[in-house]
Amino acid sequence: QVQLVESGGGLVQAGGSLILSCAASGRTLSTQAMGWFRQAPGKEREFVAAISWGRTTSYADSVKGRFTISRDNSKNTIYLQMNTLKPEDTAVYYCAVDRNALISRAADGYDYWGQGTQVTVSS
Repeated sequence: QVQLVESGGGLVQAGGSLILSCAASGRTLSTQAMGWFRQAPGKEREFVAAISWGRTTSYADSVKGRFTISRDNSKNTIYLQMNTLKPEDTAVYYCAVDRNALISRAADGYDYWGQGTQVTVSS
């Protein structure tokens, strides 16, 4: 089993920045990719960004150029640096562990999920 704990969410004005962290504990993650998803009220959970063990990254078009995903393998932790935030970025953000080493952009490709952290961007 793997436990994921997200932190760093909060309220920020449009144009501001936040850094989300996700620490994994439990069994060793080996070479699995990890990712961030988000879900706004009344909407489906959507892919935000993902990173492989070797630090290959993938981003949703809506966040490309504004968000940066990174990971510290020694700490089993991933981060999401979010800049130039927009009101439409408001959502609960979840981190997740991919089923394998290749990055997946689909939620069903992930085995373990955190509890989520709220990000609210005011206009």
